[in-house]
Amino acid sequence: QVQLVESGGGLVQPGGSLNLSCTASRSILGILTMDWHRQAPGKQRELVATDTRGVPQTMLDSVKGRFTISRDNAKNMVNLQMNSLKPEDTAVYYCHAWYLGVNYWGQGTQVTVAS
Repeated sequence: QVQLVESGGGLVQPGGSLNLSCTASRSILGILTMDWHRQAPGKQRELVATDTRGVPQTMLDSVKGRFTISRDNAKNMVNLQMNSLKPEDTAVYYCHAWYLGVNYWGQGTQVTVAS
């Protein structure tokens, strides 16, 4: 089993930055893929960025060049650095891991971009 805990969300002005962290309850060396998703009010959850064994990939076109995913195996963490934030980035951000055929989700962290 894997427990995921997100942190780092909050209120930020447009153009600002936030760094989200996801800490796993076990070593992530054996976890092939970890990623970040987000869900805005009234919208479906969408995949933002994924890390597959240390190879990062930003999946969402609207955040390419602004968001970067990174994995820290020593700290059992996956981070999402978000720069040049826009109001449309407002959402609950979720950490996800797929491990031994099971999907694991964190509880989510709220990101609000507003002036």
